[in-house]
Amino acid sequence: MEAILLKISVMLVPALLAIILHEVAHGYVADRFGDPTARLLGRLTLNPLRHLDPIGTLAIFIFGFGWARPVPVNTGNLRHPHRDMIWVSLAGPLTNLSLALASAVLLHLLGFLEARLLNQAEFLTQISRPLRVMAAFSLYINVLLGLFNLLPIPPLDGGRVLSGLLPARQAQWLARLEPFGFVLLILLIFFTDIWSRLLSPLINQAVRLLAAGQYPYVQEAMRFLFGH
Repeated sequence: MEAILLKISVMLVPALLAIILHEVAHGYVADRFGDPTARLLGRLTLNPLRHLDPIGTLAIFIFGFGWARPVPVNTGNLRHPHRDMIWVSLAGPLTNLSLALASAVLLHLLGFLEARLLNQAEFLTQISRPLRVMAAFSLYINVLLGLFNLLPIPPLDGGRVLSGLLPARQAQWLARLEPFGFVLLILLIFFTDIWSRLLSPLINQAVRLLAAGQYPYVQEAMRFLFGH
């Protein structure tokens, strides 16, 4: 039980920030482009209670991947619906990739401090190491959320970006897939090799690129959190 509580305490803040800021970014950009729906519903806040989906939150701690309740966007309020929806959709994944970059910077900084300064102070090392695990997990989950949501399949953000780039007729055809999007994703992930051959290598390569010399520590942190 103590080990489980330790893992949850390490994962909680990075996970909440990753999924909440993703949704807030959608709502904030929509508001800037003329749709106040998210703001009026109180969704432009970091209060987790406004965003969390119980199953999506639980999935984070089991699988290292989760989701929040989607921020509602009324495209009819956008000043240029077809074009503006591209930027609204991109806001979430780009926020995650920005958080991944910030996490990588923090991971490198903590590694530098631990190697150069903290060996002389054991209590500082005890503070630094949990922070490094948090930074490593934050790097991983934000890369995963950012890249996964860019898949061009509705209702993922990438599907909405593709819809905004396509001519109207093709965009309408793509929109018809949205009610079946999650079923399609489940089929692709669990019944094809798209995860093992494409998504997992892409995510790992992005994490490796950002972590650079700290990548072995990311691997160690993920083994600690998920046992693999």
